[in-house]
Amino acid sequence: MSKQKQKQVHQVHVPQAAVTKSFFLWQDWAVVGVILIATYLTFSVVRDFSFVNWDDDRNFYENQLITSLNKENFWKNTKQIFKEDVIGNYNPLSIWTFALEKRYYGKGNYNGLESPGDWHMTNVMLHLICTFFVYLIGRKLGLKLWGAAFMTLLFAIHPMRVESVAWVTERKDVLYGAFFLAALYQYIRFKQGPDTLKLISILLLFVLSLMSKIQAVALPLAMLAVDFLMDKKLDVKKALKKWPFFLISFLWGLMGIYVLSKQGSLDTNDSTFPFWQRIFIGSYSYLVYVVKSIIPYQISPLYPYPPEMPAYFYPTILAVPVVIWLLWKSYQNNWFIFGFSLAFFTVNIVFLLQVLGAGQGFIADRFTYIAYLGIFFGLGYLVDKFSERKGFLYPVLGVALLLTGLMAIMTSRQLKIWENSGTLWTHVLKYYDKTTLPFGNRANYYRSQKMYDLALVDYDKAINLKEDPQTYNSRARLYFDTATDSTRLLLALRDYNRAIQLKADDGEFWVNRGATFARLGQLESAIDNINTGLKLKPDHETGYLNRSVLYSALGARYGAGSAEYGKYTLQAIKDLDEYQKYRPYNGDIWYEKARMKRTLNDIGGALPDIERAIQLDSAKGIYYYERAIIHNLLNNKAQARADLQTAGSLGFTSIDPAVNAAIMN
Repeated sequence: MSKQKQKQVHQVHVPQAAVTKSFFLWQDWAVVGVILIATYLTFSVVRDFSFVNWDDDRNFYENQLITSLNKENFWKNTKQIFKEDVIGNYNPLSIWTFALEKRYYGKGNYNGLESPGDWHMTNVMLHLICTFFVYLIGRKLGLKLWGAAFMTLLFAIHPMRVESVAWVTERKDVLYGAFFLAALYQYIRFKQGPDTLKLISILLLFVLSLMSKIQAVALPLAMLAVDFLMDKKLDVKKALKKWPFFLISFLWGLMGIYVLSKQGSLDTNDSTFPFWQRIFIGSYSYLVYVVKSIIPYQISPLYPYPPEMPAYFYPTILAVPVVIWLLWKSYQNNWFIFGFSLAFFTVNIVFLLQVLGAGQGFIADRFTYIAYLGIFFGLGYLVDKFSERKGFLYPVLGVALLLTGLMAIMTSRQLKIWENSGTLWTHVLKYYDKTTLPFGNRANYYRSQKMYDLALVDYDKAINLKEDPQTYNSRARLYFDTATDSTRLLLALRDYNRAIQLKADDGEFWVNRGATFARLGQLESAIDNINTGLKLKPDHETGYLNRSVLYSALGARYGAGSAEYGKYTLQAIKDLDEYQKYRPYNGDIWYEKARMKRTLNDIGGALPDIERAIQLDSAKGIYYYERAIIHNLLNNKAQARADLQTAGSLGFTSIDPAVNAAIMN
């Protein structure tokens, strides 16, 4: 027997990819429909979930480009969103979807953001789109009906999917996934019938995926894995033709590393390991991801770095030569399915193994969102193979259904963790109670819910584990918010002092200490601290607001009409102008500016400010009362009377009798 014949005897059977237009039959529609319904029912509980205090704040509900957005500044904010990174991540398309939601879901809680369930359901809808494309890809790559169904069900309801779907911040996962999978599907179609339009669509989808999440840089390598499966070989010429994709990936990756380093997001973990040790962190993480694809054990939103490198991390480096050897053997022996599955998983996870050390954890469930498609494809192929054997169909389908049912149950339980910040961090603490982050974040949640005693316990535990300036700052805010006398204010002052001792270059700490001095009646010290804070952090919007209040209070000491009153009031107005650069759509600020300008006899400047306040919120009687006073000073009696009546009809009752007499007579 020749070597060529020997090779043919031992090669793995590969299902041929369907090339006809009718590859998607009514049975496919029925199967994928059931999968999508099951997925929707599994994840729809997120409609009742809140936002969480883990990056949701900085990504959208405290992101001034989102909170200030309305129809007037939509395109201006959109332009800025595409110019900036958020927490060291440049994913503007994902952030822009938050802007769209803010625009259409209206005003309310969360600094103008309401209905958290709607934001969650957007993630669910995007996950359904990804699920549909996974099924299409499975069928296009040759899986039969039940193999594609098993692969897609695993992708859709695996417990490791929960983080990507239930965490609003991870919009970037399901959004980049939708474009990535659509591009991959188009590439498969392109291979079956090349044309320019398909190629352009692949490039466009690739760029949109990159703008959603940098993880999309793996697409060109994923395309090579598809080449191996479909062409039964790796063609160097075809690989070279992908140079535009590789160039875009390379440049985008360099930009991502630059942004991370500029924002200080590299090596943000509590324990910084040298590069040679980080390689072992990567190999250990790789094996954990493989195991969790089959046995999703101890799933946590956070996997903090160990304080020291555990000894069992070192042997995992053997995974590197083993994986390389398996990939080589797959190529050499034509193990097309195995080679594709291993290669697709590896190229989509390798850039996320934290060798560079970005983030607070060395493992993250969300990193597997696309990568697991490779492993699940291999499992789907096994379902097809075993179900073809006589008498095996129903037992195989029964086992597959049992496994996916167990996964669905685990996913349902895992989803409850993301209900709110309290449930989230309580779950993390089940496994990692020697880490400060979950204690501090749960304490912040308790404080926001006015559960002050529980919050104080968690702050104390976090500080006992490690003195951290931000935790002192947070505990000080609790003392400040709950102070009814000087006792708690002095406790807040003590914590702010310690925070500044540990990190003197954080402007927020100085601004907060200034606010504490203000409540203690030490206005000059308060202004000095806020001045220092704003020098260190010129974009601290609350600092400008607080300082304007202090200047206004200092002016009130001297009385309207005095030179000192004029000086301090002008400074207060200037600070409000600065504050409005960040929050231009707060009617109360426009009202305050109008009131101050009126007391300085700047009636011409006061009128447009109060007009703007009324334009922003026409339901506040006090705004109409102020405009009535201004119109009266301008001798617009009819308008003044109309505004005074409107103020009363809106429930404003604190009308000065002298003002009423001056206007109505």
